Amino acid sequence: MSDAKILIESATSRFVGEVPALAQIQIVVGLQLRGRGDVQHFRLQMPDITVTKGPATDAKINVDMRREFFNVMAAEGKVADWVEAFTYGQAKASGPSQFLKLIATVVEKQQERERTRSMRRRP
Repeated sequence: MSDAKILIESATSRFVGEVPALAQIQIVVGLQLRGRGDVQHFRLQMPDITVTKGPATDAKINVDMRREFFNVMAAEGKVADWVEAFTYGQAKASGPSQFLKLIATVVEKQQERERTRSMRRRP
């Protein structure tokens, strides 16, 4: 359990580090990690990045993915990898569309800023 909690905290910290505007969003996320025959439930509260085991009954957004996939993403995933995972269905998010759209817009704008910076650095 503590292993998953640490992975969730580090993945969230890395993601927020890459998209600093998300550090201001106050939200509770329910995370379901599906493994062989069981599902682990976690509650992630932001912006303080507090993770507890158990269902997040007050979650605005619910995220569902395979545990093996999450382990890889938590260890190595960058924002672009997470965007791809949600785009192609390896990870699924549900909740009110305004929250999902807000997060998607913030992430897209950050990715655009990164592309602009990398274009300016090229000779």
